[in-house]
Amino acid sequence: MTRKAAFSPHGRALPVMGVVLALLAGWYLAALFGNWNGATDALVRAGAAPGAEKIAAATMAQERPVVPAPHQVVSELWRSIVGMPLGSKRSLLTHAWVTLSATLMGFAIGSLLGIALAVAIVHLRSVEASLMPWIVASQTVPILAVAPIIIVALGAAGLTGLLPKAVIAAYLCFFPVTVGMVKGLNAPDRIQRDLMRTYSASRGQILARLRWPAALPYLFASLKIAVAASLVGTIVAELPTGAQAGLGARLLAGSYYGQTIQIWAALFAAAALSALLVQGIGLAEAATARALGARPAGRVPRSAR
Repeated sequence: MTRKAAFSPHGRALPVMGVVLALLAGWYLAALFGNWNGATDALVRAGAAPGAEKIAAATMAQERPVVPAPHQVVSELWRSIVGMPLGSKRSLLTHAWVTLSATLMGFAIGSLLGIALAVAIVHLRSVEASLMPWIVASQTVPILAVAPIIIVALGAAGLTGLLPKAVIAAYLCFFPVTVGMVKGLNAPDRIQRDLMRTYSASRGQILARLRWPAALPYLFASLKIAVAASLVGTIVAELPTGAQAGLGARLLAGSYYGQTIQIWAALFAAAALSALLVQGIGLAEAATARALGARPAGRVPRSAR
């Protein structure tokens, strides 16, 4: 494959399609072997001869399979997204919106907190020495252990609804933003900072005109991690509260009633939502790069083609 063909849309699509087909083949095999015993038992109880072909067909059409087949998950996604009206408790769009609302709130809180902490750490050595070890230590506590404590404490204070879930989401997402921004704000060389000081630039001017532009690539990379972590935190926060809406509530209801297809559909909906959020951060990064006059990422100069 030539260099020009490697960067063409078809050249990029073929490897992706190959990976997707391989994953689908592996998934179908997992469904075949994972559901084999259950399908055999069901055929025996029904009085049918458990031939290999019948068993193989039954593994792909079980009501409560151990491993749902891809077409079963797609069918459930279509039914719960397109086939259900908005506002219905069985609509995945309704549950996704509830989770998205708390995710965005927590993402905003965590990102602003992370940026503020990074600025303080970069400019005040006392803050770095006193806070940075605690920031790192905060991420060693399992979120499943922290979430019920925070939700119960906030509920006792009268704070319910989206806010407790947003706090859990912020707890997970502030850390990558803090670490990434500290790295980014320290990216300019000392000689560049010294040059700004020779121009009598204040700390605020150095931050706005030197440190902040240098930190933008680190910021957007951290935000992509943070928004995905925020979604995970929201879903985790929905599990111990017995929430009636949200993707976490959908997962919990599926586990209660053994609806594995429903569980997998909710998982894929969460993955799609996470991908859309990360893509949104990527679009914001590209727009910022264009506004600053930078060359869009992935564009190859003519001389290199």
